[in-house]
Amino acid sequence: MGLPVLPALKRQSNSGHWRIVTIILGLESSCDDTAAAIVREVSGRREILSSVVYGQTSLHADFGGVVPEIAARAHAEKMDLCVEEALAVAGLGLGEIDAIAVTSGPGLIGGVLSGVMCAKGIAAATGKPVIGVNHLAGHALTPRLTDGLRFPYLMLLVSGGHCQFLIVEAADRFTRLGGTIDDAPGEAFDKTAKLLGLPQPGGPAVEAEAASGDPKRFAFPRPLLDRPGCDMSFSGLKTALLRARDAVVAEKGGLTEQDRRDLCAGFQAAIADVLAEKSRRAIEEYGLLNASDPAFAVAGGVAANKAIRERLEELSAGHGIKFIAPPLSLCTDNAAMIAWAGIEKVNAGAIDPKDLVARPRWPLDARSPALLGSGKKGAKA
Repeated sequence: MGLPVLPALKRQSNSGHWRIVTIILGLESSCDDTAAAIVREVSGRREILSSVVYGQTSLHADFGGVVPEIAARAHAEKMDLCVEEALAVAGLGLGEIDAIAVTSGPGLIGGVLSGVMCAKGIAAATGKPVIGVNHLAGHALTPRLTDGLRFPYLMLLVSGGHCQFLIVEAADRFTRLGGTIDDAPGEAFDKTAKLLGLPQPGGPAVEAEAASGDPKRFAFPRPLLDRPGCDMSFSGLKTALLRARDAVVAEKGGLTEQDRRDLCAGFQAAIADVLAEKSRRAIEEYGLLNASDPAFAVAGGVAANKAIRERLEELSAGHGIKFIAPPLSLCTDNAAMIAWAGIEKVNAGAIDPKDLVARPRWPLDARSPALLGSGKKGAKA
């Protein structure tokens, strides 16, 4: 069995008063970012004491995408260094940490396993408990870390591997309203960048090109807008862009810089239109809850896209609800969100007492049918 999770500790301040303090070390290694962070909650006040991220972009640049084996090896080599730096920046030792929160799924299994084993090693050496965190829950709970958002709120989790609308009812309770039935937007951005000869990660590269492009030149589809509900599809957009590119190449013998910019602008506009319309439907469904402090939050790597953020912010304003988008550094994969999710689990008393295992698949809403099917390892996220 795993080590018991300790309750939040009382610590005496310089003034002699006792305060409830919880300090969690978070570890994240689900894809191609190795991260460690320390988050402290003092009587309800949240503080990020350190957040360190070691990226792997240069390791995967020649392959047009993340290579799982390379990513796993890099995590294994860097995680302990990342932890040391996070502790140094925070000015703390391992003895002052109450627990270790670690991403235990979903994600590339080699990377997830690297983080879990590091967390278990630290726990064995220090006697501290380990808290397994769902990577998607880390993103979904980030607005509570940054803005103290109250339950329930609507969340659009949009990243390289996932895209879904969630009603976040509690730290351990999520209801999915819809999601992508194929590619996630971030994956579609990466594939588009590869098709157009742009560097990875594709999202920032496509966004930069789109800034100088004409979004109306190419007529890209808006998949599933003719069907009710909040489910989405983005793989067809990639195919449409491929055909548009090939048509231009056949006509001109190649792509000009402006052709590339216009393709990127049209593709980005199509993504934004789909997300905006599906968000409108999700907001209307969420509105049936009559939440006392209604809010629509967005998180995940694609939430860093300025054009998409602006569309969603305008939509929220039109419906009279609060719009929350975390700082860009907390939209992409990071360990501060994992540490905070660990604190949320401690506060909710929702700690799993079973031995911690790495999980390649781990849906937040296990009650809803799997969008992408399932297998022996369970439903995909």
